[in-house]
Amino acid sequence: MTHMVTQSELVRDLRALGVAAGDILLVHSSYKSLGPVEGGAAMVVAALEEAIAPGGLLLMTSFNLVKIEERASSWDHASTPSTVGYLTEFFRKMAGSYRSDHYSHSVAARGPGAKAFVAGHRELVGFDSPWDQAPWGKTFGAHSPMLRAYDGGGSILMLGVDYHSSTYMHLVEVMAWNNARRTNPDAEYCWINREKLGAWWDEHGIVRRGFVARADCRLIPIRVFVDDLLAEIGRHPSEFFII
Repeated sequence: MTHMVTQSELVRDLRALGVAAGDILLVHSSYKSLGPVEGGAAMVVAALEEAIAPGGLLLMTSFNLVKIEERASSWDHASTPSTVGYLTEFFRKMAGSYRSDHYSHSVAARGPGAKAFVAGHRELVGFDSPWDQAPWGKTFGAHSPMLRAYDGGGSILMLGVDYHSSTYMHLVEVMAWNNARRTNPDAEYCWINREKLGAWWDEHGIVRRGFVARADCRLIPIRVFVDDLLAEIGRHPSEFFII
């Protein structure tokens, strides 16, 4: 008989990985990587919330990554589905979840202060990025949930996914581009080779690795991750940028 993973087993594995009470935890996920789960997606969310209780804030990307030319026209804050995994769409639709209002890179949240945390994504403050488009604000600006998680000392949980899913590498690109434009306003936006830079991080960075049920996972401090990757691509741009 196939073993069905329980909530208590998930919480045990999450805590062994280093997830702790009070964390701001942003999750990139492959739901199927966990294997059979008793209670399904609702129980996975409950386990994540239990692992960061009391006081923790749970975040998931709820991006609208259809064709770039179709994102704005297809966006409805309340109903446009998340395209970045089954668990993220389930999470977005749960009662008590709040979602930021951005046509392309929205983030959903649950927990104390969740509504305020994802508010303000239309504000025109902070870093410019290629995804900025009126009437929405700065995609990775000062009031974006991803920047707030960076500022707040949050962590990334990569639940059964690899660095290709690491959206914070876009923040590294954005920061590098904004830095370059201070001296050259015409500087081109450069894309990171996520797998290559991720391999560097696995070797040199702060990452806790382990299994949650059957999912191979990484737990990473956001600020250190972003700051160290920014410094590394500054030292070796030709190695990590896709030119």
